[in-house]
Amino acid sequence: MSDAPTTEPCDGCGDPTTDALARTLRLSVDRANIDTQRLCPDCFADWIRRYQDRMADRDGDGGDSEIIID
Repeated sequence: MSDAPTTEPCDGCGDPTTDALARTLRLSVDRANIDTQRLCPDCFADWIRRYQDRMADRDGDGGDSEIIID
């Protein structure tokens, strides 16, 4: 077995990304895997920004949410 790092494409942009730099996002619902993405650092940062924007309390009422983050 080789110890060389593998290079696979980023699921966001398609650029090759080494294992050391790749980030894996897993979406699970009720412990069932729905989606898994391998992202380069730039695409991962974009994903985090979109996640933060969507999860932000935009109306500022601090109301209860139906979304549970585990």
